[in-house]
Amino acid sequence: MLTGSREFGAVYNKGRSVGDRYVVFFYKKNGLDYTRTGFLASKKVGNAVQRNRARRLMKESYRLMRPLPAGYDLIFIARNTIEGKSCQEVKRSMESAVRRAGLQHKKNSSGQKPEGKNRR
Repeated sequence: MLTGSREFGAVYNKGRSVGDRYVVFFYKKNGLDYTRTGFLASKKVGNAVQRNRARRLMKESYRLMRPLPAGYDLIFIARNTIEGKSCQEVKRSMESAVRRAGLQHKKNSSGQKPEGKNRR
């Protein structure tokens, strides 16, 4: 877990970012053998109850995602559009951001080609 403004500041200032519909994803190599994470929701998301729900959704979505490579500092920031969304929708948004950052490759869970690719 990322703690302290110094660690967050390093990721913000020297890392890279990718935005998606419900989250903004910041990432930076940390030179460690493990990955550290941070989940944020600003007051733009809503009151304390809404911000806490947004953080819980992001944490659960991260837990359900396939493992990411070790050695990164990751920050997921909730956008105000996250309000009222399901865990599945947030997970898709986070996976999309991570994929576009190049940290995870798209893979179908059944191991088959995605639908619509087989034309007869």
